[in-house]
Amino acid sequence: MAGENMFIRPKDRETLRTLAIQVAEIASLPVQKEKIALWKKLNSLKKVRPLVWITEVPWQEMNVNDELTLSTETDFLQSVEMQLRVALYQWRHIKGDMVYEPKFYSWTEFKKFNDFGMTERTESLQGDGLCSRHYIPQIKTMDDILKIHTPDVEVDDIATEQNYEVLCSLFGDILSVEKYGIGCLWFAPWDMLVTWWGVTELFYDLILKPDLVHAAIDRLVSAWIERQEQCKKLNLLSLSNGNFRIGSGGPGFIDELPAPGFDGACVRTVDQWGCSTSQIFSEVSPAMHEEFALRYEKKWLNQFGLTYYGCCEPLHNKISLLRTIPNLRKISVSPKADKAKSAEEIGTDYVISLKPNPAVLATNSWDPVKAREILRDELNKTKGCIVEIVMKDISTVRHQPHRLWEWSEIAMDLAEEFA
Repeated sequence: MAGENMFIRPKDRETLRTLAIQVAEIASLPVQKEKIALWKKLNSLKKVRPLVWITEVPWQEMNVNDELTLSTETDFLQSVEMQLRVALYQWRHIKGDMVYEPKFYSWTEFKKFNDFGMTERTESLQGDGLCSRHYIPQIKTMDDILKIHTPDVEVDDIATEQNYEVLCSLFGDILSVEKYGIGCLWFAPWDMLVTWWGVTELFYDLILKPDLVHAAIDRLVSAWIERQEQCKKLNLLSLSNGNFRIGSGGPGFIDELPAPGFDGACVRTVDQWGCSTSQIFSEVSPAMHEEFALRYEKKWLNQFGLTYYGCCEPLHNKISLLRTIPNLRKISVSPKADKAKSAEEIGTDYVISLKPNPAVLATNSWDPVKAREILRDELNKTKGCIVEIVMKDISTVRHQPHRLWEWSEIAMDLAEEFA
């Protein structure tokens, strides 16, 4: 948070205003409206060329010419500075079909939000950041499940307002500062539950203790829904039909949301995008996926106007199952998915959220020719479908930023080729 009566050094103010002016200039370019129109068409299942979205970048490896070097003094100002510098960096080097608007969002601060009663316990951690880990099982009996409870939602009104006022005072005359609450929440109950259960232990219990598994996922999903009800009562929901990432895919620009009856003031879940994923069920059969995951996830998904399903798990054998989600619009086709089968099963009924394998950026030597061949092959297999290309989960570029720069150019070239 910004802090009460925060003093901002003149040099910090000038730094942030200079960056904001540059972002505003980019946002004013006609191409931004053109990109928005393309995303609206794609999300509405209208035929457009593949659109390119690049996210989850290893920014610690990307700095060149001090483009990402921070100079402001406090944590809050540095977080603002980083957002602005990242936006400018992406425009210069890896813009893809990213959209820039003359806005800066001031997010709601919470005192309480994420306490579901349990937290992961791990051992044998290896490495820093992304690393392997062993989860210590905490769920073994029905009594253990009772530890899962609905979080209390409490907004930090003072911090929320202070941050907003500071942002307005910094560059509100340059960028429109807008308050934002809860848009498209990342809903992955099994990603959470497996960390309390243990991976091996869970897979055994799907067979040996199915009643225990059903009770646990039902209780956790109910807690998520009950927390969402608190958010609705507190009028914390915000529209997600704009420049906001949806699920593990691209932005949510679409004219179909908000839903009919929206009063312009109180956002309902039916006015928003929703999403879900069960990545730990990657190799679980469709029948078991439906029994232990999707039937519960649909209780969450059914609240929303439109939804996105999936992340890193291959779903090519489960498309018929996903078709039972009535408001589904986009399906993740991960690096491990069978692209041809996915395209055959999905057709033009949903957006294919195509995830190229980021490992192409992490090889000992960068091979742009090979990278082009791989992506062209995937686009050939999904030709005729409605496709967004989402490069994500980029853990490393081997400290060679130009790899991602060049991949971005390759992706845009191929997107035009497959128009």
